[in-house]
Amino acid sequence: MQSNAIRLDFRSDTVTRPTTQMRAAMAAADVGDDVLGDDFTVQALEARVAAMFGKDAGLLLPTGTMANLAAIMSHCQRGEEYLCASGAHTYLWEAGGAAVLGSVQPQPLPVRADGTIPIENLHAAVKDDDPHFAITRLVTIENTFAGRVLPREHLAEVIEFARERKLATHLDGARLFNAAAALGVDVGYLAGGFDSVSVCLSKGLGAPLGSVLVGDGPLIARARRWRKMLGGGMRQAGIIAAAGLYALDHHVERLAEDHANAKALADGFSEIKGLTVIPPQSNIVFVELAPELAIRLSEALRELGIAASFWPGGRMRWVTHLDVDGVAVDEAIAAVREVVERRR
Repeated sequence: MQSNAIRLDFRSDTVTRPTTQMRAAMAAADVGDDVLGDDFTVQALEARVAAMFGKDAGLLLPTGTMANLAAIMSHCQRGEEYLCASGAHTYLWEAGGAAVLGSVQPQPLPVRADGTIPIENLHAAVKDDDPHFAITRLVTIENTFAGRVLPREHLAEVIEFARERKLATHLDGARLFNAAAALGVDVGYLAGGFDSVSVCLSKGLGAPLGSVLVGDGPLIARARRWRKMLGGGMRQAGIIAAAGLYALDHHVERLAEDHANAKALADGFSEIKGLTVIPPQSNIVFVELAPELAIRLSEALRELGIAASFWPGGRMRWVTHLDVDGVAVDEAIAAVREVVERRR
C-alpha cells in the first residue's frame, strides 16, 4: 500500500508531539502576561532551569535559534565576532542571524573527528587589537555536536582558554540533556563555567516548543531586551512553560531509551551491505551510502510512511525520540534491508 502519510518519523527529535499527560499539564497551567513579568509558571521554569545549570537567572524563548541569537547579541556588540565550530548550529543552521541582525561576525573553525576544536586553533583565531579586524569577544561550543558528546575535559579546556584570552563563553546545549545522559553525569556539571547556556525543551525532552537561556542577572536582562526586539516576547507563555516543567519531571531519565534505540538502529543498519554506519553516541545515527542508493531508498521509505533525513552526497540521518519505540526501530531496519537487498 502506498501512502504519503508519515507513520514513523526519524527526521528529528523536534517532531515529537506532546503526550496526553503533557497536554493536561499545559491545559491546567497557571498563566499571566510574561511580557509584563507576571506569568508564575514561566518564572518557575526559568528559575528551575537556572538552578539546574548553576546560573542566577533564566529566560524562556520560543526557539533555540532565538535563544542562541539573544545570547550572542548579549555578549557581543556590532563589529565583534564569536568563534565556533564549522558546522555549528549557530553558524550553519540559524540563517546567519548573528551577522544579519546583530552585525556580529562568526569565525568558524575546523573540528576533530570527535567534534572538538583544537585549543591551539582557538588561540590562533583570536584577532589582534587592530582596526582591520573584528574584535574577538565570544567563543561558542555546542554539545552534543552532530550527535557527538563532548566530554567535560574539553569543555574545561575551552573555558580555560576563554579566561586566558578574556573572552566570554556560550554553550549551545540544545541537546545537553542527551550529553549528560550519555556520560552519566549531572547536566549542571557540563554547564559549569560557561557564562551562558541555552537548552531546548522541544528536542529530546519532547515539549512542543521553547528554549531556556540561563546566565547571570545582567546578561539575562540584556537578553530579555533582545528577545523583545526579536519579536520573542510571549504573553500567556505559562502554557508553554508548563510543558517544559512536565518534560523536566518526566522526560529526562527516559533519554537513555532513545540512546538504546539509536544503538539498536545502528547495529541493524551495520548488517546491511552498502551502508556505512557511524556508531552513535547519543540519539542520532548517521549513515553513509552511495548517492544513487540514497535516492532510491528515500523514495521507497516515503511510500512506506517512514521518514528520515537524506542529505546530498549520500548521507542519512536518523534520530530517535519518545515517539519511536523499539518496534518502530525494528520496522525501519527491516524496511531499509528489504529495499537495499531487492535492488542489488
